[in-house]
Amino acid sequence: MAVHELAGKKAPAEMRINVSRLVSAYYTDRPDPRDPAQRVAFGTSGHRGSAFRKSFNEAHIAAVSKAIADYRKSKQITGPLFLGMDTHALSEPAFSTALEVFAAEKIEVMIQAGRGYTPTPVISHAILSYNRGKKQGLADGVVITPSHNPPEDGGLKYNPPHGGPAETEVTTLIEKRANSLLQEGIDKTGRISLPKAL
Repeated sequence: MAVHELAGKKAPAEMRINVSRLVSAYYTDRPDPRDPAQRVAFGTSGHRGSAFRKSFNEAHIAAVSKAIADYRKSKQITGPLFLGMDTHALSEPAFSTALEVFAAEKIEVMIQAGRGYTPTPVISHAILSYNRGKKQGLADGVVITPSHNPPEDGGLKYNPPHGGPAETEVTTLIEKRANSLLQEGIDKTGRISLPKAL
């Protein structure tokens, strides 16, 4: 395997992202739900995109979080939801949005102490450990991460009570409901303030 020409060097200016502008776009830009490129679209258990492309904004995360809350109710998943995030620039804002929606839905949310970062396997392990020996009151989880995607991307993945990535039939239901909420407007998605949610 060849060593990349930039290995050990500072990234050139044209490769760097403006983090402040990216986070601002997350909060200020609104996706057009009629544009397929700006709708919620699940890949491997999650929705990924960039605020710069209006494919990962506050509206998306509020809608997906509400759709997950609705899915939990439909499947009688009543245990805690383990919520984690990685270090991508959009993870902190998306974490806050998701927590505000889940708390408004009266879901008990478990987060890393000090709002620390959590790799996906930690959330899976937490779900499996909590659910061991239980038949009801099961936990599930959400990880705010675009995985290996570029720095300007954000992502949100749902893990049902089995701890692994959500199956296509689950993500299809969540995606459809989230896009319906985007169409209706995120004002219909209940939220409480982050300090109160915490």
